[in-house]
Amino acid sequence: MAEAWTIDGLADALRGLADEFGVDAVTGDEPVLRITMREHGDLAVFLTAAGDQIVVSTLLWPVDEQQDADAFNRFILKAQKLVPLSNFAITEVDGRDYYELVGELATASSIEIIALELRVLADNAISAAGDLRTAFEA
Repeated sequence: MAEAWTIDGLADALRGLADEFGVDAVTGDEPVLRITMREHGDLAVFLTAAGDQIVVSTLLWPVDEQQDADAFNRFILKAQKLVPLSNFAITEVDGRDYYELVGELATASSIEIIALELRVLADNAISAAGDLRTAFEA
């Protein structure tokens, strides 16, 4: 079985993947990396690792800016299977709720699989902000 990644190890490994990812540590109570997805319009993806799990996530847009948020919530739960390897969530940032897209994988995953998860999450976030949101509002 592969050895589990640490935040420092992940930062070093992701920095070594050409110029695709910008990697910065975020100060706070828990170790978090801010990954700038350079090939996805500099989308910010946040990465944490604890125990057996790596979690990657990105904020989408504020819930209070979503037209008919209750109906949209039902819509994205039904559309979930159209968004591979990612899950929708709602998270609070500075007292305001935001839609968030989240992906999880094992800390024993290879750096290639972790990079793939980051790319898929970024693609899904862009799709959610465009295609899914537009399909709902149509």
